[in-house]
Amino acid sequence: MRLTDVPGAVGERWGPTDWVTVTPAQVADYRAATGDPGPPGADDADGADGADTVPPLMVLALTNLFLPQLFTVDDASMGVNYGTGPARFPAVAPPGRLRATAELVACDEIKGGLQTTIRITVEAEGVDDPVCVVDSLSRFFA
Repeated sequence: MRLTDVPGAVGERWGPTDWVTVTPAQVADYRAATGDPGPPGADDADGADGADTVPPLMVLALTNLFLPQLFTVDDASMGVNYGTGPARFPAVAPPGRLRATAELVACDEIKGGLQTTIRITVEAEGVDDPVCVVDSLSRFFA
């Protein structure tokens, strides 16, 4: 999409992305790297290691993988991840396949460019509700 076309795209939806597989080993590596102890009871005597659920912040981090598959501004001289607005996690993601869709919910003019709010919704295969819904904020400059 061209920078001049972005304001007119508010309300448009894109996706879904390709499926991305998150393995129990990747979950365990994430937990080890971040010090995430896992869900309550993960260290119980039954030997569970917390690898049976994908940590919500790991799902949130994956939105940075999904976003460029869904939305790009081809003629911007620079694009900046400006952060996020609200994020929620309506359902728990098990290890397995995840994918995302996106909707451009806002576009505001800023000095030298535009700020977009793109709502990214992540779904997990076999889970009825989304596992993450986040408003991603990006800035694009001419």
